[in-house]
Amino acid sequence: MQKLFYLIFDEANSDSRRLRESLIGEVVPALRHLGAEEIGVFVSDEAVAAGKPTRQSDPPIRAAMSFLLSDIESRGAAEAAIRPLAAGMAGYLVRESRPIVHGRNEGGRLPGMMQLTCITARSEIGREEFHRIWHEDHLQVAIETQATFGYVRNEIIRPITEGAPEHWAGIVEEIFPIEALEDPMVFFSAKTSAELSANLSRMVESCQRFLDLENLEVTFMSEYYFD
Repeated sequence: MQKLFYLIFDEANSDSRRLRESLIGEVVPALRHLGAEEIGVFVSDEAVAAGKPTRQSDPPIRAAMSFLLSDIESRGAAEAAIRPLAAGMAGYLVRESRPIVHGRNEGGRLPGMMQLTCITARSEIGREEFHRIWHEDHLQVAIETQATFGYVRNEIIRPITEGAPEHWAGIVEEIFPIEALEDPMVFFSAKTSAELSANLSRMVESCQRFLDLENLEVTFMSEYYFD
């Protein structure tokens, strides 16, 4: 099985509820018909409206989908189902790893919120060193400084749709308590202001080692899962 990940772009003021209902009601059945498994639907909807995204794309990322297919070449019907629903999409073949495995809420919304981050490697770091820091050093920092209870790394192997941005090296899914949207103490798993400052500093320093922070794109989303 191969994992495909699609970013879905639309205007910032577009109807997220309509998009969510269309993805779940129209695209998920089309994917099941193709034999897709482990279908994830991620939408920047009303439940996470308090989040403050970091936007680079125009129009911005408003939703995403991921799923497994036995043959990537059979994806055409899936893309045809997604394409009319928004202003644009970018599809990628990815390699998944799950350092922190979270439970899925079959057919419904996962409690909490998902921070979806598209990451770009620092230009002066080689591919091997980039992945070593990301998979080893940075993982421990993330676990120790954040209230993450789900963590999925999607290493981008190659774009699979025309015009998909090529500078991103990966797409990261991090699951947090819903309170983390507005409370940095919760986000950074801190009990005091000193602990918050220390955890924030550690995270920024770790990210600076291997990421091009000017090209991060961060979107807060609700996760829906269909097996």
